[in-house]
Amino acid sequence: MESLFRPDMLLIILGGAVATYLTRIAGYVMIKRFKTIPPRVEAGLNAVPAAVLTTLVAPAALTGGLETAIALLVALLAGLRVSGLTLIAIGWAVAMAIRHFIL
Repeated sequence: MESLFRPDMLLIILGGAVATYLTRIAGYVMIKRFKTIPPRVEAGLNAVPAAVLTTLVAPAALTGGLETAIALLVALLAGLRVSGLTLIAIGWAVAMAIRHFIL
């Protein structure tokens, strides 16, 4: 049986924690240095949510199968009209309906 405590895993977890902390604190320190946020920095910050969402959705769209692609397309269209939680429910319902009734 393998040991529950593995030094290499502990180092990976600590390294990830340090990297996460440094990236979060660096953003805070950088923004605090500005008296006003320049338009280019503001545009870059406004693009972050779309970039993060793309990194979460793209792998599922490419490898999730037909039902996932259709559910994402329906969710994209529904997202133009409804809030986030409703959007998630619609995407989930479409994927489940396709899996149950079609595939």
